[in-house]
Amino acid sequence: MSEPIPLSRVVEVSRAVGATRSRTAKTELVAQVLRETPPAQVRTVASWLAGALPQGRVGVGWRSLADLPAPAATPSLTVGEVDDTLSALAGTTSRTTRTQLLADLFGRAGEDEQDYLRRLLLGEVRQGSLEGVLLAAGALAADVPEPTLRRAAMLAGDLPLAVEIALTSGEEVRLEPGRAIQPMLAGSAAEIEEVPQLVAGTPVVLDTKVDGIRVQVHKDPAGRVRVYTRSLDDITERVPEVVEVAEALDATTLVLDGEAIALHPDGRARPFQETGARTASSRSVEALREATPLTTFVFDVLHVDGRDLLDEPYATRREVLLELVPESSRVPGLLTSDQGEARRFFDEAVASGHEGVVVKDLDAPYAAGRRGSAWTKVKPRHTLDLVVLAVEWGSGRRRGLLSNIHLGAKGEDGELVMVGKTFKGMADETLAWQTERFLALETGREGHVVHVDPVQVVEIAVDGVQTSRRYPGGVALRFARVLRYREDKTAEQADTIETVRALG
Repeated sequence: MSEPIPLSRVVEVSRAVGATRSRTAKTELVAQVLRETPPAQVRTVASWLAGALPQGRVGVGWRSLADLPAPAATPSLTVGEVDDTLSALAGTTSRTTRTQLLADLFGRAGEDEQDYLRRLLLGEVRQGSLEGVLLAAGALAADVPEPTLRRAAMLAGDLPLAVEIALTSGEEVRLEPGRAIQPMLAGSAAEIEEVPQLVAGTPVVLDTKVDGIRVQVHKDPAGRVRVYTRSLDDITERVPEVVEVAEALDATTLVLDGEAIALHPDGRARPFQETGARTASSRSVEALREATPLTTFVFDVLHVDGRDLLDEPYATRREVLLELVPESSRVPGLLTSDQGEARRFFDEAVASGHEGVVVKDLDAPYAAGRRGSAWTKVKPRHTLDLVVLAVEWGSGRRRGLLSNIHLGAKGEDGELVMVGKTFKGMADETLAWQTERFLALETGREGHVVHVDPVQVVEIAVDGVQTSRRYPGGVALRFARVLRYREDKTAEQADTIETVRALG
């Protein structure tokens, strides 16, 4: 029997990984501890080193960790003991039991271990390229090619599980109806005319980009239907309309990819928040279904009646889709090689209240978990000139640099009002420039947030806005990213809150 691995060993590796910028060194450190880990704890250690808990949420927040015992003089915790405690936390609704479990756990942990456990429970482990390093380290430890492990992770829906399989059994991971896989993702283009296949006159399919809940629908050999989100959360009980669509299809086993969305009676899309409420609201499903019925739009078939279609070209999968799924449950699409037709279809999709289109290569397989040019999303791009109110220090590869910027628009009284944050769209040169710039504008600090004199205007691209109580402006920016800093504009020339709200 393998010796239990102490928690202190994982903490030691995590600190060492966070202290080096070398990806090779990070990979070797993680690979070594994976080799040392007993088979029963491989998935747990892999999950922790990727900054996550195998149990998911365990009901522990800042308040639960506010009053903890002093660190143990002689730490004694093993990975298995911590994992058992976390499972117990996830399985209890008793505040008293949770408090006792946390006290016992932290009372046996040393100072460094307490710090690590606190960050792990709060989802704040920062050690640089978490999943990327785990993928490389798992492949190195198991002596398998990275692409092989990446594919296994996509089909298992979980990288730590794939690492465990590679290190313990070496079995090939296959698509199994009933077990969620990572969804294929799309690249982006600013305009239809920029999509390479259309530029070359190659036939493609344009699917309407529906702004709903991404759903992966499984029907297993026992006839049970399960519905998973893009993040692989099981939402079956919250979306009976999706289940009914799958049950009505003439197939024994199925894996479908699609969207569920709330529509107005005229077919226009309702605001995303109304759709999202179907999985977030505490109201009964019956009440939600009556108030916000969902329409299911399927756009891909990954498996049907024992036949895996992942590696088949999209043209083949589309043939199966058209034969299997009725038009009323398929996302509207167009097969064309003509830019003019593509532009008209795009304009019609946007006019109908949808986000845009996804252009799909007919020769491409389903690249689970990957983002590339085989699928290209095209959406109208809105830009705003906003003012930087504060900046947060970065982590990982951005450690030592100011990264996440707080954005403000001109309020009705002329004062700046916060409408969102973003750390996207920043090249290394931009990060270096803004660190120097905003430290020079610093007016004070609050934890990891640097407040600045609100004079710097930045041009931001957004996909839209949505109502939100999170920010004083009453809205939140959707998919905000930096385009450029505007040295030619003053804060007085920034966009107003009315302009921002008009994009909702």
